[in-house]
Amino acid sequence: MLSFLIIAAIAIAVVIGYKTGFNTGFFAIIFAYLIGAFALGMSPSEIIKGWPINTMFVIFSVSLFYNFALVNGTLEKTARYLLYAFQKFPALLPFALYVASAGIAALGAGFFTVMAFMAPITMLICEEAKMDKLLGAVAINCGALSGANFMTSGSGIIFRGLMDNNGYTDTSFNYSAVIFIASVIFSLLLITLFRFITVGKSFAATSTSFEKPEPFTALQKKNVYLMVLMIATVLIFPLLHIVLPNVEIISFINSKIDVGLVAIIFSAIALFMKLGPQNEVVAKVPWNTIIMICGVGMLINVAIAAGINPLILFTCIVIGAQSSAISPFSSGGSLVLGSCATEEERSKMFPKLLFRAVPISVLSATVFNVILSFIL
Repeated sequence: MLSFLIIAAIAIAVVIGYKTGFNTGFFAIIFAYLIGAFALGMSPSEIIKGWPINTMFVIFSVSLFYNFALVNGTLEKTARYLLYAFQKFPALLPFALYVASAGIAALGAGFFTVMAFMAPITMLICEEAKMDKLLGAVAINCGALSGANFMTSGSGIIFRGLMDNNGYTDTSFNYSAVIFIASVIFSLLLITLFRFITVGKSFAATSTSFEKPEPFTALQKKNVYLMVLMIATVLIFPLLHIVLPNVEIISFINSKIDVGLVAIIFSAIALFMKLGPQNEVVAKVPWNTIIMICGVGMLINVAIAAGINPLILFTCIVIGAQSSAISPFSSGGSLVLGSCATEEERSKMFPKLLFRAVPISVLSATVFNVILSFIL
């Protein structure tokens, strides 16, 4: 009963936040207080301790670092190169759009950033390739969401922080890897499903030509190298620790690696390299997202206190959120609608998103989550 109550509270907090336009985190904190104090008997101080300070710091520091690539155009150009690489495989176009969105999101761009510049490009590509635009919308939406779940990207880091904050430090990397893999598998299955629903078993074999992007500037190349070095730094020791758990030096270094602190070091390096103006980079730190994530983190802390399996809880929340983000009332769906060229096109896309994309995605996510609950 408590498990159902908490999951319902998470859903209600999201709905209220959407309807009012207020930050969902505020309502998640209220539910954490009411359920934690009056249903579970937790003290106010225990509930307040659920505010994930580590997660807050990590979101700030990591977004700060990747904002350099956002400001100087490195992230957008990377996405265009990923699309260009698939131009000779038109049948794989939906998956090319997915890979481009997921790749750029995995490099650190947020969901909204990826959707903001991928949605207009996708609508044009679909028009040229004679591909259903709903399929393109689903592909980039899935890519932006699942790519962000990568262990060193925005959402992946948030998951690790929330788990660390709730006492799962030893397994947080493994858990976040499972979430990322699950979201990728779900995305690929969902895109495949929509591919057959929207275009049938035969796919348009017309060639699609993407204009080759301009070469990376010297500054952008430096930013790419720095991002790769950052990802390698925070990934190599956790991976080595999994392979060689009994090597003392690896275990010691792994215990001292913190993605937030490493990101601050790399942010300072980026400043010295003059990869972007400090004021612009700091201004793009997602404070609203921080409040929302930390507020929901408090509610998740209460959920774990009630005895829900944390891996299942985190994974199901992620997959559930991923399935509904294509709604025209959500940020992802609204960005797709805003990218339609004409009002007529927008009018046709709206019911497709609402009555086809959302039901199919939610139903698929439900089935996928049920299967996961037996596997995990």
